[in-house]
Amino acid sequence: MQRTLPLLCLTAWGTSFLIQPVAAQDDRAFSYSGEFEIGIEATTDADDPDAEISDLFYSAEIEIDFPIGMHTSFFSELSFESVIDPEENRAFEDLGLYIGEIGFAYDLGDVTLRLGKFAPAFGSAWDTAPGYFGADLADEYELEEMIGLSVEIERGDGLLTLSAFYPDDSRLSDSWGTRRGRNTPQDGGVGNTGRLDNVALQYDHELDATTLHLGLRHLSRGEEDSNENAVAVGLTHAFTEDMYVIAEVAHFNGWEGSSGSAVISTLGASLERGPITYSAAASFLDVSDGDTDHLISLGLDYALKNGMVLSAGYARTREEGEDADNFAISLIVPFD
Repeated sequence: MQRTLPLLCLTAWGTSFLIQPVAAQDDRAFSYSGEFEIGIEATTDADDPDAEISDLFYSAEIEIDFPIGMHTSFFSELSFESVIDPEENRAFEDLGLYIGEIGFAYDLGDVTLRLGKFAPAFGSAWDTAPGYFGADLADEYELEEMIGLSVEIERGDGLLTLSAFYPDDSRLSDSWGTRRGRNTPQDGGVGNTGRLDNVALQYDHELDATTLHLGLRHLSRGEEDSNENAVAVGLTHAFTEDMYVIAEVAHFNGWEGSSGSAVISTLGASLERGPITYSAAASFLDVSDGDTDHLISLGLDYALKNGMVLSAGYARTREEGEDADNFAISLIVPFD
């Protein structure tokens, strides 16, 4: 019953606003935006020859916002991409469609409530690290496809976000086309409890050209796991409109439900010169009872006049003591 409570609340809450009289509607309009991407990633010069593969891919993502009442809107995010990691050379295979976010938002001005499936706030390097490969280590701690609720409170230049959640274990955790499989609490994994016993708290504060943030989270033990507690501290600073840097450090006790700890640190910089944006990033994952992984990356983005972006990247990685070179090039086509 606890696992289905948020979905029942979501249905009831949404229905209550759907039946409001027309006079309660405002002048906001349905909106959508998204992007299509086609490209290739390749791993070469790897210590493990089996890791030397290429992946020719395409993907699409669309975000939808549909106002319902004076303060309420329905949101959704749909993704179409390869939903299984490649184990050999691949070209446009293993494609599946899934819903990454869906729910309702209630906007009261300085306070916004969200209920449904969404991405709770914790850290930001997984999103702000520049370059094609810049966020590949930081996204280890991104919170995605969680069912729950959150409240955002704006106070001056600060934003406080509190979320309670658990990983989606409904049918929406699977995909259409290529099946990635439905998640269940029996699959194990820290936080995968089917209950609202995971929490995240984040505070973001703007100081002129600098944004600072502090994130805290607690993930409850799943099957045969330990609790995980984490803190993330970071900043983004814009020296000019064309140049910025990001830095973030995240510390985890009970990393991925183990008895050990881990630290992930990320540093990145981006410089825009005309239609070209140059970027560099470095990330390190130091696990108390394991090897230190690292990622050093360079990126180049070329903005075409029609809004499309040609992106290229290189990364030198070390994972579990093995080194590899990674290359990528892609074309991103936005639409709205």
